[in-house]
Amino acid sequence: MAVKVVMLVVFFALMVGVGAFSHKHTKTVDGFVLGGRSVGPWLTAFAYGTSYFSAVVFVGYAGQFGWKYGVASTWIGIGNALLGSLLAWVVLGRRTRVMSQHLKSRTMPDFFGNRYQSKALKIVASLIVFIFLIPYTASVYNGLSRLFEMAFDIPYTVCVVVMALFTALYVILGGYMATAINDFVQGIIMLFGIVAVIAAVLSGQGGFMEAIQKMAQIPSDVAVTQGQPGAFTSFFGPDPLNLLGVVILTSLGTWGLPQMIGKFYAIKDEKAINTGTVISTLFAFVVAGGSYFLGGFGRLFDNTELIHAETGAIVYDAIIPHMLSTLPDILIGIVVVLVLSASMSTLSSLVLTSSSTLTLDLLKDNIMKNMSEKKQVITMQVLIVFFIVVSVVIAINPPTFIAQLMGISWGALAGAFLAPFLYGLYWKGVTKAAVWASFICGVGITVSNMFIGYIASPINAGAFAMIAGLVVVPVVSVVSPKMKKEAVVDMFTCFDEKVTIDKKHSLEV
Repeated sequence: MAVKVVMLVVFFALMVGVGAFSHKHTKTVDGFVLGGRSVGPWLTAFAYGTSYFSAVVFVGYAGQFGWKYGVASTWIGIGNALLGSLLAWVVLGRRTRVMSQHLKSRTMPDFFGNRYQSKALKIVASLIVFIFLIPYTASVYNGLSRLFEMAFDIPYTVCVVVMALFTALYVILGGYMATAINDFVQGIIMLFGIVAVIAAVLSGQGGFMEAIQKMAQIPSDVAVTQGQPGAFTSFFGPDPLNLLGVVILTSLGTWGLPQMIGKFYAIKDEKAINTGTVISTLFAFVVAGGSYFLGGFGRLFDNTELIHAETGAIVYDAIIPHMLSTLPDILIGIVVVLVLSASMSTLSSLVLTSSSTLTLDLLKDNIMKNMSEKKQVITMQVLIVFFIVVSVVIAINPPTFIAQLMGISWGALAGAFLAPFLYGLYWKGVTKAAVWASFICGVGITVSNMFIGYIASPINAGAFAMIAGLVVVPVVSVVSPKMKKEAVVDMFTCFDEKVTIDKKHSLEV
């Protein structure tokens, strides 16, 4: 117990220390929200990765999908690395950085407002962010409860409040730069932690080959594969179609999430993009791939503790904690710090995104006129406290509809934003009507499905919303009134500016 407590104390002290160190970057709005657009490749890559993967992934998703799909759930982590990290950086990284600076955009709603010359789009986008990031923020705490009760016998409420206090402290003190530096530290912990945990868990099962042999003997769901043994160790698992839906939502979804795209706004230079692409991809392979790979062996730990006493259903959030409960104390301490790192990094990114969006896109110039730089920063700091308090209240007493909303927040955000953001970076022909159609389509599909349930899985509903947006935006753009050609051409001139580089980066004469 002493070792675990010391690890936590050192961890929290380091986080607050980084916040104090980064305070000098919070004097301006650009400094507080984007770190002055001067964040290097390692910090940006780790900030992207740690914002991507939280306790929701390590405890919730890894346990749930590992149980459903077996070892094939590792494909989700591979998809996260290739689609959610590598391809996202290649397709979005450079163009997002260039156009967002050219349009003087600091947030995703700000981009929509400037790119499509519509104040209404900016306001509605900020409301969508506000509505759907709050429940997602609350969900970040969920994975911590069972782990802390297992390791420390500490009440969940105390855990949530302490975590929220320390996160608020370092984000308010240091803004984006503090979150980026802390994300780097937390990312290192996550990398080493996940490798150590996988090795320990498989060792307890007699090694990798022995664990695979045990998994191969487990019969799968009769309704899916007629009970044939070996389905949970097969290449695509017992339910490939639904597995694909999970891969799409958790991988392609990052392309439309404001807290993820915001990392590209802050990139320092070309080198940061190239290096960051490699680092974030490798990080995702290890952390996401490792988490889902670990979850794939969950059925080896099947017992009555995982079954809900009243409903008889599997309690997915209990699977990973139960797998880890037999580990030595030092490893349990590492796991707790690992999950705490994942959660705090995601939480800090979410509250910073929410507060900056609400301040810059909704309050500024609409409700609060003539806001100075200092007043904008103070307003964001106050809103960080507000968002964290609200998320804590929801996390401690989650009503049923909020629990449902947590599951669809990714689908709603990415369904609304992905298509108009992606097309808006590359295609001059996107219209305002198409953006409105995407907002309505993304939010409409995911929310209506929550109440009507015409798509059985909320995960598949979110994936469908994103794909629908990618179809709706070009179709509506073709038949709706075009934007003024001169204005759009001017927006895209930023990509035609000439730059000089050395031959180690290009062979062009």
